[in-house]
Amino acid sequence: MEEEETRIKEVDDSSAQFAANSKSQSISRGLRKRKTPDKGWEWYICEGFQYILLKQAEALQTIVGCPQLKDEILCNFWRRYLQKSNQAYTKKPYHRINRKAAIDSSTSGSEWETELEDLLLGGSSVSENEGVVNSDSSLGQFSLLSQTSASGSTKSCHSGSMDGSVYSNVKRRGTLLMSMPMTLAFCYMSLLWLRESITLSDLLRFAEDGHIPYMNCFQYFPEEMKLYGPDIQIFHVQSLPSYSAVKKNMFQLAAFLDLPRFPPITESCFLHPNLLCIKYLLEANLPDELHDWTCRVVKKTGIGEVAFLTFDPVAKSAHRVSYEIQAAAVIIVTLKLLFLLNDKYEWSLADFVEERNRENEEGTQWFDFKKWYKTIKKTMDEAQEKKAEDAARYIWKSEKPLFSSLKTKWHSYKKRQMTVNLQRQFERLAGSVQSAEKQSPSSFHFNWEEENTERACFHAHSLEGIMQEKDNVLTTVNPKYWLSSLKLCQKSECKHWTVYEESQYPRSYQFLLNLFGFLLNIAASLIHEEVCLVEQRLFRAKFQKHPKKHRRRWERKKIGNHS
Repeated sequence: MEEEETRIKEVDDSSAQFAANSKSQSISRGLRKRKTPDKGWEWYICEGFQYILLKQAEALQTIVGCPQLKDEILCNFWRRYLQKSNQAYTKKPYHRINRKAAIDSSTSGSEWETELEDLLLGGSSVSENEGVVNSDSSLGQFSLLSQTSASGSTKSCHSGSMDGSVYSNVKRRGTLLMSMPMTLAFCYMSLLWLRESITLSDLLRFAEDGHIPYMNCFQYFPEEMKLYGPDIQIFHVQSLPSYSAVKKNMFQLAAFLDLPRFPPITESCFLHPNLLCIKYLLEANLPDELHDWTCRVVKKTGIGEVAFLTFDPVAKSAHRVSYEIQAAAVIIVTLKLLFLLNDKYEWSLADFVEERNRENEEGTQWFDFKKWYKTIKKTMDEAQEKKAEDAARYIWKSEKPLFSSLKTKWHSYKKRQMTVNLQRQFERLAGSVQSAEKQSPSSFHFNWEEENTERACFHAHSLEGIMQEKDNVLTTVNPKYWLSSLKLCQKSECKHWTVYEESQYPRSYQFLLNLFGFLLNIAASLIHEEVCLVEQRLFRAKFQKHPKKHRRRWERKKIGNHS
């Protein structure tokens, strides 16, 4: 009975309290002032890219351990870009014109947007704040951000930035427009200037693995930099750019900045083909003795010369070298010289080597192409399967919600919170284990250790089975060679060799292309094109003698005579 009375009292008290609360809420609602939305800083699109470049430079500097990368190289390239595009470090920055136009037409949003677009079409680039470095800022020498409030300014219509709504729709004459792939071009150009050991394929892989900020990196923007509307289309990317796209952007960027000839790439530099061949011979688990033959191919073709390797943005006849692809092509050409790779000779030779190794197990093992093929194929299949699983588990959405306008901001935050809660519940039901800690960045995919009994290591194997001494010269037993292609593409605008079609080439050759394509994370066709270029330089005399004949097999010269 006492419990019922207590329960009744609680209901009566709560109802009375509810009435009192409703009354007080109705009174306070009338007295409450309407909040003005926080518009944050005045910022421009290039300032957003600058913040991304800062984060990428810090990550690269941690990986390579070079203190000059961020403040001396990449920062100076960025300043030169801002000056060339008339956005900063000039007497009349273009943002002043845009700001004046914004004030004059602030009463009409559509007129302001139209006038700004006309100004950009007649000008040279995107607007930007004063090009004065703020040494007191935490961003160091990269600091150009304007931290003034935008409450009294006119922003670009339906955009968080000042120029986001017209940035992507305007074509600027003589100006290279910034984009997310262009940030990687800045990074690669800085690495190439310093002649660092990180190649373009390594850079893209580090960005894919998250060691270098690229995907959803806008979430690291300061809270005062509001991002919505057209800004999302500029900074939000859901895929990595291709190798060719970043390389093309880097060449365009270097030409736009009018950079001088890059530091020379000598034999002591990591980007020299002789040193890169060592790396990829280790990566592909091939014998160390192959390096002597790759050096011979490099010497005979002339691709190891300083003038050939050094990048010169101004010179019209300068070579656009893809250093890692070129090294992979040299290794493939060397294997074709030794094993022919016609799906017949290499397998018959492997049977002979297998029988010899069985009879002489205690001595030095000869290189068995068939055994190597099985080992590499199994390892590569496992790596490709793991890569596909990681891609399927990858969370593409950023932790920071995106919204098209301020009106949908709170709805987006609520939707994001519901998604996170549901994801946590499913993880608990499925019993999923937390992902392991991110591994430190490495330029190698595989680790072939001598002590590892699960996978055979072929680094110390001998090439004695395919060598013979003739006229006091060590040469190969195989006297033949087939060319990958002798035809140029028929399209007038294309200067590449014929399109790579797998059905027209031996499977051993296809396997090598796919192997190095996986290691470099590029298409096999790009490596095939580079193989054709190396063969053209290696057998230049044959090309000049038979320019219209497309024979696929003929006697080759002895490479040993040119060692």
